[in-house]
Amino acid sequence: MLDDMRVLREAVREYRVAATAAGLDWPDSGESPAGPPPDRVRRIFDVDHVADQLAWLQSQRWPDARLLPNGGWRMPWPDGGDALDYLGLSIGTPFPWRQQLPLFHFDFLLYTFVLAGEHEGEIWRYPVGEDAWESVRAAPSLAVLFDQWTRGIAAGVVRYDEANKWLVVEDADGTPGLDPLAFPVTPVDETLLHARQRECGASPVVDDDGFEHQERLLDAIDAAKATLGS
Repeated sequence: MLDDMRVLREAVREYRVAATAAGLDWPDSGESPAGPPPDRVRRIFDVDHVADQLAWLQSQRWPDARLLPNGGWRMPWPDGGDALDYLGLSIGTPFPWRQQLPLFHFDFLLYTFVLAGEHEGEIWRYPVGEDAWESVRAAPSLAVLFDQWTRGIAAGVVRYDEANKWLVVEDADGTPGLDPLAFPVTPVDETLLHARQRECGASPVVDDDGFEHQERLLDAIDAAKATLGS
């Protein structure tokens, strides 16, 4: 789902305000106009357009710091086909694996922005590590994701850690109004994970089949990178 731009801008602003009130060092640099995405992005991810919502978010002048929950950071526009390597665990998605851009990194989780089709604008999450086949939607849109994080701060689920100088996430399970899958925490409850996978159209992969699926995906990534010359 692509957000109304006004709604997205307000959701990001409210998150920054809540994060700074919690203790995060994030000066207000004002809003920047959306710049055009690099031409290479369409070629890398095999799409004919890039949503204004993504271009706007990537154009904002954020400090070079871990501004997202659990020390996450916004990833820059990709330089080349190596960006596809991040998608090696996006198994069983209901959209072409290549048509998503790695956007937020949390050390142990990757969040992507779906670039095309009926799932355009959705945010999906993948564990960074081996033997984890947990492709699932984290949020239906960017604005919803930032709103969840803002609500998490208000509920005390997301708090500032003085030692690390970033926001950390406590257990969001059972907190009214909060979706645990929106928060960069792993592992997640399997019942919730499988229910969300069914809801969002993901094809669950059992452990016994995971390696076979991943080998095919890695082969497809290598083939795609070869066409890009990287």
